[in-house]
Amino acid sequence: MEKSKEVFAVSERLVIRKFGMQDVQSFYQYRSNPDIARFQSWENYTIEDAESFVGRQLESSPDQPGRWFQYAVALAASDQIIGDCAIHTIGAEPRIVELGFTLAPEHQGKGYMHEALCALLDYVFGTLNKHKLIAFSDVRNTKSIHVLERLGMRREGHLLENYMSKGHWIDEYQYAILQSEWLTMRR
Repeated sequence: MEKSKEVFAVSERLVIRKFGMQDVQSFYQYRSNPDIARFQSWENYTIEDAESFVGRQLESSPDQPGRWFQYAVALAASDQIIGDCAIHTIGAEPRIVELGFTLAPEHQGKGYMHEALCALLDYVFGTLNKHKLIAFSDVRNTKSIHVLERLGMRREGHLLENYMSKGHWIDEYQYAILQSEWLTMRR
């Protein structure tokens, strides 16, 4: 399997890199899982959706104001993707980015997402020199809430019926961390 040449961050067990076409099948496997889709915007994810998504990511680059960029989270030993994480560079204020993430169910509960996001935040606050990172979580998504709080992110708000998803109004928590807070924690 050919490894991606664009690596953004590395941790003890993981590589945060650009997607490649070799990732389509693994990406499709977890994106098509109903348990993963429960708190996401998609339903009935198809292999064609995965191929199209990865194809678009090949043409994308990180840190474009107003756009999301998805990073593949791969095991360092095998380069097999186990999830993804994303940042959305806010168009009106590009020094602030929004975070999103997904992890295949068979890799949950092993500290992988925490490790991946620590590496990503080091990249966001170090290499990209961002001022603030924000994240939103469905209030029912206890696993994501735990990940965000374990990162040291602070809950800044409870947004009632903040968006419509799958025919229902969804409450969200908003989280944030400043570059200065992250750098102090990492020392």
